[in-house]
Amino acid sequence: MANRTLEGIKVVEMSTFIAVPTCARFFADNGAEVVKVEAAGGDPIRWNGTSEGRPDDPYENTTFDLENANKRCIVLDLKNPEGKAVLFKLLENADVFLTNWRPQALAKNNLTYEQLHERFPKLVYGSLTGYGEKGPDKDLPGFDFTAFFARGGFLGSLYQKDTWPMNLIPGLGDHQAGMFLASGVMAALFNAQRTGCGEKVTTSLLHSSVFVQGVMLQAAQYTDIGNKYPIDRHMVNNPFNSAYRTKDGRFLQLAMPAYDTYYPKFMPLIGRSDLVGNTRYTMESITYNNLNSEFVDILSDAIETKTAKEWADIFTENDIPFSIAQVWEEVLEDPQAWGSDVFYKMRYDNGAERTLVRQPVFIGKDLPDYNRSPLLGEHSEEILRELGYDDEAIKKLHENNVFKTWNDLKAQYNG
Repeated sequence: MANRTLEGIKVVEMSTFIAVPTCARFFADNGAEVVKVEAAGGDPIRWNGTSEGRPDDPYENTTFDLENANKRCIVLDLKNPEGKAVLFKLLENADVFLTNWRPQALAKNNLTYEQLHERFPKLVYGSLTGYGEKGPDKDLPGFDFTAFFARGGFLGSLYQKDTWPMNLIPGLGDHQAGMFLASGVMAALFNAQRTGCGEKVTTSLLHSSVFVQGVMLQAAQYTDIGNKYPIDRHMVNNPFNSAYRTKDGRFLQLAMPAYDTYYPKFMPLIGRSDLVGNTRYTMESITYNNLNSEFVDILSDAIETKTAKEWADIFTENDIPFSIAQVWEEVLEDPQAWGSDVFYKMRYDNGAERTLVRQPVFIGKDLPDYNRSPLLGEHSEEILRELGYDDEAIKKLHENNVFKTWNDLKAQYNG
């Protein structure tokens, strides 16, 4: 039986790309009814296949499924007053409204929190933007590549000094921000259920980025201690928290933040028992005597004497925190990921079977359903009937291009 924790909750999502759809999918996965409102052009991420290295096929759309599984879709022309009227009918019985529209676009369309709260006082309003709703750059377009990675400090700090920044991948910042929004909306929904009064919940890609880097951002204030990023790998503050190359060319990531605690246990494992008790390589001595590079070379030379598999056996047996740096193809086959329900096998109507990723939060013992994402406008007529429109009214709205169905649109999208 699928998880139905949020059954009876109705969510209207008016958003594009990844972050807010991630939030809406959290509700859909846990039993809420989620209606995604799209324009006739569709959420642009529907058509991103080739740029992500996968087919442009509306019937096998792994990225759109990742963000929009378990939802329904209606296509509305919100520039048409009748289309706006349909949206308001959706909101009459909704518990949550989610959007990533920028503040100026919401104001232009009379869809700000203040305007909707006056009309629907119980509605919880969730908004996620690139840079926040206050400040000099609140109206800038925001994606995770720019607002999260670049403006937030990831891209300019976490790369090897004198090289290029890392190659970015879509969704990493969006997924985090979307789940942050979900936590806030859940709190506001709990309060609305108690009081009958909805609230506005906001977050941004910039703030999410700053928060997840908070440890090092705050430490950056202390300019007379440690090495300042970007750094060369030889200058990492804690050499036990770095990656090292093995004999067979793989990388091992160590994670021993309690450096001095692990030191006497770890050094014999890499064949350097002679350094146990040597006060030269305490964390304090390395930091204040600038011995980072010297000690990193010691570790590098030792790790390069064995293969990744040999080190994995040694470190696992001795309970050392580490991981081999896997590539995506290995992650797709990782037995621990499969054993803990990270993945789901989706069989598409075209016969293809693909591995899809579940959201990272489970409630209760039952796993969520994983129904494919909706085709563009797939449920338009169905949703209109549920709102009380009869066949004649639906026909008239269709003739006036107030809504579209998949049958109307599929030809232009290779359907």
